[in-house]
Amino acid sequence: MAKWVYTFGDGQAEGRADMKNLLGGKGANLAEMASLGLPVPAGFTITTELCTYFYDNGRTYPAELEAQVDAALAHVEQVMDAKFGDPDNPLLVSVRSGARASMPGMMDTVLNLGLNDTTVEGLIKRSEDARFGYDSYRRFVQMYGNVVLGIEGSHFDQLLEEMKDDRGVDLDTELKAEDWKELVGAFKALVERETGQPFPETPKQQMWGAIGAVFGSWMNKRAITYRKLHDIPASWGTAVNVQAMVFGNMGDDCATGVAFTRDPATGENAFYGEYLVNAQGEDVVAGIRTPQNISLAGKARNQSPLPAMEEVMPELYRQLDGIRERLERHYTDMQDMEFTIQQNKLWMLQTRTGKRTSAASLKIAVDMAREGLIDQTTAISRIDPAQLDQLLHPMLDPKADKQVLTKGLPASPGAASGQIVFTADEAEDWAKRGLKVILARVETSPEDIGGMHVAEGILTSRGGMTSHAAVVARGMGTPCVAGAGGIRIDASAKTLSVGGTVLKEGDTLTLDGATGEVIAGEVPTIQPELTGDFGTLMEWVDKIRRLKVRTNAETPEDARTAIKFGAQGIGLCRTEHMFFDPKRITHMRQMILADSEANRRAALEHLLPYQRQDFVELFTIMRGLPVTVRLLDPPLHEFLPHGDAEVAEVAQAAGTTPDEVRRAAAQLSELNPMLGHRGCRLGITYPEIYEMQAQAIFEAAIEVSKTDGETVVPEIMIPLVGTQAEFDMMKAVIDQVAQKVFAASGTTLTYQVGTMIELPRAALVADAIAKNAEFFSFGTNDLTQTTLGMSRDDSGPFLEVYRDKGIYEKDPFASIDVDGVGALVELAAEKGRKTRPDIKLGICGEHGGDPASVHFCESVNLDYVSCSPYRVPIARLAAAQAVLHSKGSGTA
Repeated sequence: MAKWVYTFGDGQAEGRADMKNLLGGKGANLAEMASLGLPVPAGFTITTELCTYFYDNGRTYPAELEAQVDAALAHVEQVMDAKFGDPDNPLLVSVRSGARASMPGMMDTVLNLGLNDTTVEGLIKRSEDARFGYDSYRRFVQMYGNVVLGIEGSHFDQLLEEMKDDRGVDLDTELKAEDWKELVGAFKALVERETGQPFPETPKQQMWGAIGAVFGSWMNKRAITYRKLHDIPASWGTAVNVQAMVFGNMGDDCATGVAFTRDPATGENAFYGEYLVNAQGEDVVAGIRTPQNISLAGKARNQSPLPAMEEVMPELYRQLDGIRERLERHYTDMQDMEFTIQQNKLWMLQTRTGKRTSAASLKIAVDMAREGLIDQTTAISRIDPAQLDQLLHPMLDPKADKQVLTKGLPASPGAASGQIVFTADEAEDWAKRGLKVILARVETSPEDIGGMHVAEGILTSRGGMTSHAAVVARGMGTPCVAGAGGIRIDASAKTLSVGGTVLKEGDTLTLDGATGEVIAGEVPTIQPELTGDFGTLMEWVDKIRRLKVRTNAETPEDARTAIKFGAQGIGLCRTEHMFFDPKRITHMRQMILADSEANRRAALEHLLPYQRQDFVELFTIMRGLPVTVRLLDPPLHEFLPHGDAEVAEVAQAAGTTPDEVRRAAAQLSELNPMLGHRGCRLGITYPEIYEMQAQAIFEAAIEVSKTDGETVVPEIMIPLVGTQAEFDMMKAVIDQVAQKVFAASGTTLTYQVGTMIELPRAALVADAIAKNAEFFSFGTNDLTQTTLGMSRDDSGPFLEVYRDKGIYEKDPFASIDVDGVGALVELAAEKGRKTRPDIKLGICGEHGGDPASVHFCESVNLDYVSCSPYRVPIARLAAAQAVLHSKGSGTA
């Protein structure tokens, strides 16, 4: 008989931390903490395999599950010395989700389960506090009504607000026992009105309803969105954890809190967290009350007037601090812990690997390696390459003038400017139109996940450093200022007011997530410093990786940026980008419109000095590193004018009429230009174009070699080759130009001629092309288009449907299609090496900066990847992780 249920508690557990796939992260860690002898309320976990069964069998359970749950519940009753449903000594439980990957706030939870009109009296008798008993009861009815019965939470909130207005109070804590008792009745009446059924009174019925709701929440909209954003497969499923309740809201000797073993925003090795006296866990993250800092250091850092746990409950703080150190050493990673104090006894409710900002992730990994907790390879494997992106982009210029409206909590660092929107739906709509937005909310909820993902920054007027907004923003790497209490956000009026300033939807706002400042307007930024921990990690990375990392660059600015980020050369210089400068475009258009070779050559003579200077600058910046120059690739019509004014200007410069210009443009326009007269087809038709470019490359290389003493070895790449004949013909043109330049200058230099493999035919005949080609660079942007028969520019709408239906797990233009495009790359590499064993092989499409694609490149033994400048460190890290992954050490 299958085992669906695993128990934990009283220093023992049937599960372990390494059973995360079966028990989910929460269940596995609860079992591990119990086995370590930590104070964990007893409970049991229903496995993720049951979730799979649930969905495979029409949302039903196996016959043996009920008996296993009953046995596990009896174990909890024994350990906790209370009985589920007992009128005198009732056991209450929480029912929570727990997937193997952390999904904070995405799925459903029910607390205080087991309360009814009878057991609430037993709870009151045990606690000697009627107010606590009925407060717990109304929380349960509200949560169960929302999560299990599907009643909109705002209906319950409205009844609560009406009650407070009627009693003339502002805070929940000011309501008395009889108020809560009356509200329970009102909540139950609401349930019956909305569902047509009375609120379930039987604890066992309540528990099975909650278990079904948690499994059901695995497929709710926000969970599906979160999984898509974080590449979590739906097949993993969630576990369900049923655990004895302990109460942080039983009086002033009770508390609840969330803590991190290190600062999740900065990575500093300091105890970090928040707590509330006489509260349940939901109160800490919901922002209804202002949380207090756990430590005196945190209180001082945040300039909080509220007492820290360290001073209010010093002995319990010391216990918690000891558990913090023990758990971090046990798991060798920063932990996110939840705890409750009930009548001066500390209980641990959860530990998990804590979500952190990219800056914190980097610092924690490097610090732990220095502390001896982990080794350097583990530190490397711990960093998500995509997270580095957050460290490489600008931050607010400290010298810039700025109008600070107010300060909130620095919940997730980084700087962001954008136009204010007040709902997640608006954020998504505006972002689709290409606008940068700041999402301003009183507080965020899991339903906001889509809008939070597209927002440049997130601002809330309520909530603390462990609020939903803060935790999710840190995980996404999105700047966030939380709990900015000086701001009034009116979502219905679409206004944000602070002091005497009122901002409307669409006004620009800047957030500094590192300081908590909320700033009017847009503030200029500066580049980050790439030293310290970043430099240390990159040193470790470079000792391990095999793949070289180059950059795609054709401007001096991009080349310098890439060198700063550790690029080892240029893998793709797109020369067409150089011709759109206003000084050059006129000559380019003259060349295109010329009616003879002589006139084309005359126009190209004007372009030659510009092109030569471009290469002089690039060769100088790269200081002897390889530079791969792709000769002109796009169809000529892309350079032609569109508006009447531009047409007239070109006509005048070319000595012709506007009608002639329009006629020429019409003749050059193509039905499918991606597969038309472009790439080497241009060079074969008009060899003088490639002659001019080759001359510029060789003359620039000689000049830099002479003046700077650098050995420049240019790599000239012929684009869109599909046959050996095409390549050989173009290589002959380049070689002839080289000999002319060398003879004229009295200097020779080494150079290489290769091709971009971007057509399936080129991959299939790579062995023939390699007879004369000294390198292949896989242009996976076009190779993906031509292999899939899919336009990158037009596939967005249906690709999303394809991903939803599982046809493609990832966007093939963002992460390489290993089975299709990857197979062609592997075939071409094998064929090329068979003909020319020393052929140089690289990749220069957008995939060069995608970590999963870098892993593929390592697996087929390419020599280098090339990517945009800001993705160079990402590719370096991914290349090292690929080596570790291939050796079976670390995670990738």
